[in-house]
Amino acid sequence: MFAVIRTGGKQYRVTPQAVLKVEKLEAEPGATVTFTDVLAVGSEGSLTLGSPIVAGASVTATVIAQDRADKIIVFKKRRRQNSRRKNGHRQHITVLRVGEISGPGAAGQEASGAEHANGGSAEHADSGSAAGEE
Repeated sequence: MFAVIRTGGKQYRVTPQAVLKVEKLEAEPGATVTFTDVLAVGSEGSLTLGSPIVAGASVTATVIAQDRADKIIVFKKRRRQNSRRKNGHRQHITVLRVGEISGPGAAGQEASGAEHANGGSAEHADSGSAAGEE
């Protein structure tokens, strides 16, 4: 059982009991968040795609913590002018634990906790298929 949701301008493939780091949401730790921008819902051998969202589908998650991501270094240099600037940046994030996936195509809602989400954005399945065609 999985779903593809959209939040913070990004898309995430989520499974029940998965821990997910998303752009900051205005919610306290322990609160429940519901995502209604569900782009796809799938389970064993079945997939329901939305156009653009799946009607009636939702994903609920519990906020674990409000955190900050690892620091990235922003270094700017203008050559031959002795001009350098170095800044650091830490993005605010919200850590979530996905609870329930409900809606059309969500037959076995509460799957076992052994499943694990990839935590990244959803990738296209056909991205490498056009490489050999020229």
